[in-house]
Amino acid sequence: MKRALAAGLALVVAVGLAGCSGSSTGSNGSGKDGATVKVGVYGDNNEPWETAAENLKNDENIDVELVKFSDYVQPNQALSDGSVDLNSFQTEIYLDTYNSEHGTDLTSIGYTLMAPLGVYSHRVSSVGDLADGATVTIPNDVSNGGRALKLLEKAGLITVNPDAGLTPGLDDVTGNPKNLRITQLDAAQTARSLDDSDAAVVNSGIAVDAGLTPSTDAIFIEETGEASRPYYNVIAARASDVDDETYRTVVRYYQSDEVARTIADSTRGSQIAVWDGAPSASPSATASQSKAA
Repeated sequence: MKRALAAGLALVVAVGLAGCSGSSTGSNGSGKDGATVKVGVYGDNNEPWETAAENLKNDENIDVELVKFSDYVQPNQALSDGSVDLNSFQTEIYLDTYNSEHGTDLTSIGYTLMAPLGVYSHRVSSVGDLADGATVTIPNDVSNGGRALKLLEKAGLITVNPDAGLTPGLDDVTGNPKNLRITQLDAAQTARSLDDSDAAVVNSGIAVDAGLTPSTDAIFIEETGEASRPYYNVIAARASDVDDETYRTVVRYYQSDEVARTIADSTRGSQIAVWDGAPSASPSATASQSKAA
């Protein structure tokens, strides 16, 4: 009887441990019918993932559980510690910077969309209308902060040291003819700062969550093209899972024509699908950039 009880307890422990895994995939990378995949995402607006999840459930019996985060640090921490199986919220350059700073080996397994960074303001309708000494807030992390400074340079407001590459800091600003007072905040706080600053550089997803439409509300917005590739958003996995069949299936279902249409429709053309072969169209940047004149 003792042997039988021990065997029963061992079975319960084994089942309990299996239940702690976010995915039902095996260690050999084979996908399993009925798997559950936890995907870390940012914010509340995730219509493209909801479309992919519905199709994965209907066609492959794979459940996608969206785990929502409110900042840009937790999704990678959760992926590293196994709390989620994949995440989808960051650009390629942000992922590279995070790995470098934290010694992690998180890896992109597929592109998703391009979410152009924009300059927003409740006080002026053109970047050219910003007064001398105007206050501008930008994200405080290395990749988004550098991207914001490059955008302000593109808008003709500042110049930055070209030797700084894609990640210049405030110390790399070499010209500031309007004497802009540039301050840095957590990316999630930039949209909220619009009530207290003259302008803010805001990530697209954060702007949408704040009720803004990037293609019409931004007074200056990034162009898209081959040079934008470092700013493509990615689906990330742990390096040990890059060949996992179930995760690859999730990527394949995300990179579908239906999801591309959902991206365009749900963001009113402010974001575009960027994987190979995806239907793509530049967001309405021209109209927003004309406000710079």
